[in-house]
Amino acid sequence: MSDWDDVTYLRKKPPKASQLRSQQAINAAQRQGVSIDTSKKYGAALNKQHSANKNTAKLDRETEELHHDKLDMDTARLIQKARQDKELTQKELASRISERPQIVNEYESGKAIPNQQILSKMERALGVKLRGKDKGKPLVTTTKK
Repeated sequence: MSDWDDVTYLRKKPPKASQLRSQQAINAAQRQGVSIDTSKKYGAALNKQHSANKNTAKLDRETEELHHDKLDMDTARLIQKARQDKELTQKELASRISERPQIVNEYESGKAIPNQQILSKMERALGVKLRGKDKGKPLVTTTKK
């Protein structure tokens, strides 16, 4: 007969994920000869809708013929001038185009990798063409009938 104070465990709790990643667990697995995968996730917990369309592994090994395309300084100055003409801060422009202020900052400093969707949003918010042969001219919107 079992007593009310006795406790029977049917199985052990599996270790938590954080315990499996500890140095002690890794050393134990190495001693047992278990294969270990030690890779970091790329872009974990980031918004991936604005990813570059080229192979990032190849771009990491930048060569002369394969490199990141940066926004040219003429376009960066156009964005900055148009924003200042509208008397907007970078944060206000970012909220109008539903992006982070850091993105607007990168575009204005010429460090950003151009994304056509973001440039299109900026064109509409600022009312100035930022792409094509008519750069800097007022944006003419056409209405559909």
